[in-house]
Amino acid sequence: MAERRARIVRAAYDLLARDGLEGLTIRSVLAETGLARRAFYDRFATKDDLVLAVFQHTLSDAAARFAELIAPVECPVERLRLIVVGIVLGHGRRDADGDDAPNYRAAALSREHLRLAEARPAELQRAIAPLVELIATQLQAGMQSGQVRSANGERLAHLVYNLVSTTVHSQLIAEEHQMPDLEDRSRLAGDLWEFCLRAVSA
Repeated sequence: MAERRARIVRAAYDLLARDGLEGLTIRSVLAETGLARRAFYDRFATKDDLVLAVFQHTLSDAAARFAELIAPVECPVERLRLIVVGIVLGHGRRDADGDDAPNYRAAALSREHLRLAEARPAELQRAIAPLVELIATQLQAGMQSGQVRSANGERLAHLVYNLVSTTVHSQLIAEEHQMPDLEDRSRLAGDLWEFCLRAVSA
């Protein structure tokens, strides 16, 4: 069961990269995996459930990669910077080396993130939880060291995540059919980090 579910999620992930949101249909997923329609509906009630599973896969993987990246770093504020800048630059993606071409998957998931925030808010919050929790951990460590202002760490983490992700979504949607401007994205990463740092500093 788990193996077939993972195959379906992986197929959806690949289809989004190749064809964008328009190319992600239940029929295309079945063609990609070679599975029967019943195998899909045994695991996902709707296409939205599949998209949410793709989010969960993507963001859990990103959180794990960022956790590995920041593990050697002692300063919690520097760890937070690496996460914020990394989100903007796409360092949480396994295919981040492909940033020299339009990213249909990123634009598609950006649109779906905004839509599902209204249509399926509870499920979307569960999907983004691993990355938000990683941010919260750095903020709470920063509070303990006196570098971050005293506040509700989880709420502050949601504020940081929402600011960064919403800004990145707008950027990715704008870049959907063009080559990304990596210099501009790097400047955006710096500006967003500076904004976040001023917002959370003690």
